[in-house]
Amino acid sequence: MTPDLVGRRPTLDAAALVDQLVPPPHFATATFETYIPDPDYPSQAAALEAVRTFAIRATRRGIPGLRSSTAGKGLYLDGGFGVGKTHLLAAAAAAVGDRAVFGTFVEYTHLVGALGFVRARDELAQFALVCIDEFELDDPGDTLLMARLMRELTDAGAAIAATSNTLPDSLGEGRFAAEDFRREIQAVAGLFTVVTIDGPDYRHRGDVESPVPASSAQVDAVAGDPDGVVVGWSELVDDLWHVHPSRYGAYVEGVRALGLQEVTPLDDQARALRVVALVDRLYDRDVRIIASGAPLDHVFPEDMLRGGYRKKYFRALSRLTSMAAPR
Repeated sequence: MTPDLVGRRPTLDAAALVDQLVPPPHFATATFETYIPDPDYPSQAAALEAVRTFAIRATRRGIPGLRSSTAGKGLYLDGGFGVGKTHLLAAAAAAVGDRAVFGTFVEYTHLVGALGFVRARDELAQFALVCIDEFELDDPGDTLLMARLMRELTDAGAAIAATSNTLPDSLGEGRFAAEDFRREIQAVAGLFTVVTIDGPDYRHRGDVESPVPASSAQVDAVAGDPDGVVVGWSELVDDLWHVHPSRYGAYVEGVRALGLQEVTPLDDQARALRVVALVDRLYDRDVRIIASGAPLDHVFPEDMLRGGYRKKYFRALSRLTSMAAPR
């Protein structure tokens, strides 16, 4: 059995952080050919062609005689949960190959924190395409940091492709005094051509029902899996407080099945956001979840689902439901 999660304190070599900016295991094999547009939503086929064209032109950066390039430009995929935005972004990274980097918005802010702004910018500016998944601006500091980083990357000739479920000129709304940072937000918006993708959440196509909580014995059985871990929910939530979110990927390394005992709704937003970050890393790795206690779609209470971070919470609920669905 995989060693317990609680108490893990992974360390990361800052110099290796850039090398780790690749599509997560869940999307490691994503290509343009494996993205299947829903014929009921023509915007999906249009988005496929837009991203494919953008990626092809990104590969032409710095090649003499090839004028059609996306160097210094941005493409922004806007749409709801589960419509294939991350798949298309990972496919673009795969098409460009080792001249592309791929990470979530949070991973890039952590990269700057680990390497310093100048070094992080210089490292990223060497790439033809910088892919930023799950673009959200949750506080003024991140707004200023990412606006400056992207502006300097495009000035250096890098192409930027990003995904989000919020239009770029609406980033930050409901989270902080967005009007005080309108210039920076508009600077971010001005970098991108927006492509909107419509459609239902593919994770819930076929009317997947919310998973019924398992019994305590069913959760304990996960410990018998070669890569299974069983942990108490409250113990796990408490332990996350002692691990930096940039290390959550390493924190769950090797886990393929996770048993959660006695899930209860969260009542602290700071801890809830750490759970969101953990859910993202678990989903990246296709981890199977078996949980007892409260239903997983009750983890975030109604006041959180109505607040400024509601899109993060709904994404996490979508992913939790997917990971807990029968396989």
